[in-house]
Amino acid sequence: MEKIIIGGVEINKVSFKELFFNKLMILAYILLAVGVYAIYKVIEIRYFFPGAINAHTAGMHPGSHQLIATMKEAIYGDGGEVKREAPWNLYIVNYIYMIYTGSGIIFLVALFELFNVKIIKKTAAGFLTFGLCIMFAGFFSIVVDLNDLHMLWMFITPNFGAGIWLMLPLYSTYIPFVMFEIYLLITHKREFAKKISFVVLLLSVLLDIIEYYIQARLFSMSTPRHLWTSVPVLTLYYIVSAYVAAIGVMAVYSYFTYKDSLNKEYHVLMNTIRNTTLVCIALLVAYEIVIYFSIDKRWGDLLYNGPFKDAFFGGYILLAIAIPFVLSLVKNNNNLPVITGLFIIVGTYIGRYLFVFGGNAYPLSNRFGTGFEKYGIYEKVVHFIYYSPEMTEILVVVGSLGVTLGVYVFVNKLLSVSKVREH
Repeated sequence: MEKIIIGGVEINKVSFKELFFNKLMILAYILLAVGVYAIYKVIEIRYFFPGAINAHTAGMHPGSHQLIATMKEAIYGDGGEVKREAPWNLYIVNYIYMIYTGSGIIFLVALFELFNVKIIKKTAAGFLTFGLCIMFAGFFSIVVDLNDLHMLWMFITPNFGAGIWLMLPLYSTYIPFVMFEIYLLITHKREFAKKISFVVLLLSVLLDIIEYYIQARLFSMSTPRHLWTSVPVLTLYYIVSAYVAAIGVMAVYSYFTYKDSLNKEYHVLMNTIRNTTLVCIALLVAYEIVIYFSIDKRWGDLLYNGPFKDAFFGGYILLAIAIPFVLSLVKNNNNLPVITGLFIIVGTYIGRYLFVFGGNAYPLSNRFGTGFEKYGIYEKVVHFIYYSPEMTEILVVVGSLGVTLGVYVFVNKLLSVSKVREH
């Protein structure tokens, strides 16, 4: 294949048809079309649904007393798109799953490289690129959640104490930095890359920790939510749970990408993933035992005795922890890590779902150490609150998979990031 070299990076000369209409891109288009249709339905409900208060009315009549009264009814009453009891939904579940999993892959790769794990160094460019593409899928769902008018007014009347203003500078730094990491891995300017690689890896680990800290900070800002404000060292929970989700994705990605190209070394890669899976699951179990049975028994009781117990035991514990741990004990089998990865992906997604919806279930907080408050804005306190995701939310999640696949295939076609490289 003919190539163009720019800045030491080989860019493949790919035909328009091969770049945009290969089989994987067509699949990505189908998934993305599902998401776009869902966005259309969301916009229709938000802006044009007759007889209901919506974002369009709010934008057209700012400051109207009648609008304020109607908005109160929509938010605190029985109608409206966003319920006061459950303000965060499947968009948020998908956002934190994709963001944490993608950045978890990036974090793990940086650690592997620091410890000079050669098989990961050879495949690092592919892993980093795929991790970044997963993060783009998270942004896809959170943009739908924020909606146009919210984002417009965010810039017109900035509130720098709001969570979004923590995220913007973070990701405007984090994403270009990961792209620079990928550049160092694929460039032919090897001497330059080697000179700064160690510093870049240290900075990468530091940025990952900062990212998880800020995400935990965003959740802790939601004062009425007991789970998000009462769990100590929430940053650590995000990191260890992201490791488990990330290693599951890395196993499945490795199967489809490196099974043939690595030849005999594929066994080394899958064994590395298997061993890492055991360590990551052990860390997660240790953290959660301490949290649920010692520090925060009330939240633990909600999970293993309350209305979430079936999803917790039958979904999260079984699929994300128990089955993967047992399967990972089996050595010298290249197929089991892939099956393990599939279980982990499903199980950890259920775990994120429980985290978001469980946080909404009990609108209480003991953040000031004076007991769990019942906020006055609630006309009546409901002991347990749960709203099933709307179909549009589910379809947006499907669309986010199209974002991941489409961006990755496009970049890989041009830059061959999945190529095995010696460093």
